[in-house]
Amino acid sequence: MRLLVIEDEERLAEALRRGLTAAGYAVDVEHDGEAGLWAATERRYAAIVLDIMLPGLNGYRVCARLREQGVDTPILMLTAKNGEYDEAEALDTGADDYLAKPFSYVVLEARLRALLRRGGAARAGTVLRVGDLWLDRVARTCGRGEDRIELTAKEFAVLECLAQRVDEVVPKVEIVDQVWDANYEGDLNIVEVYVSSLRRKVDAPFGRETITTVRGAGYKLVGRAA
Repeated sequence: MRLLVIEDEERLAEALRRGLTAAGYAVDVEHDGEAGLWAATERRYAAIVLDIMLPGLNGYRVCARLREQGVDTPILMLTAKNGEYDEAEALDTGADDYLAKPFSYVVLEARLRALLRRGGAARAGTVLRVGDLWLDRVARTCGRGEDRIELTAKEFAVLECLAQRVDEVVPKVEIVDQVWDANYEGDLNIVEVYVSSLRRKVDAPFGRETITTVRGAGYKLVGRAA
């Protein structure tokens, strides 16, 4: 899942990017309201973490404009302000939840999981199933039947990308675009490393060959989605 963080405090934005990336999300960061509004309308995100006190457009205005344009992405609003009127204004402009600074990162991640269950992930299907293979997109867990499979955050994200497009060939560049952040400029062959690791964990122990390579084109997860 790809998240957008719109936060002008660069140290906080970077801390959120690192933490959420480690949790398995692809994270894009913008530091002002205008850039954040543009990003949120140009790309589909699973959720947006939006600060209120932003240069350019403040968070209230960004949120209101997104809702006016029909963007229904779940929004978690952050602010250094506190009090029931600030919370009420955030919710009235279309935010789905509100968290006052300073906040616990553990709480922020839990609030995001709750938004994803109620919002975008729930609409797209919280649990993806391909034969006996399943992925819980909110809990970030995976298994075959009753057997749990332990994956790293990035392995899970690559498998999720393939599971969303069962029996389709997914090019490396599209996997990188979904799993890594928008500023990634590394070698596309990094995808091969993660696909190889997934085969060892998801296929080999169970005698399966569901993750296939289509030479010169990309990768495909073979199976009938339930």
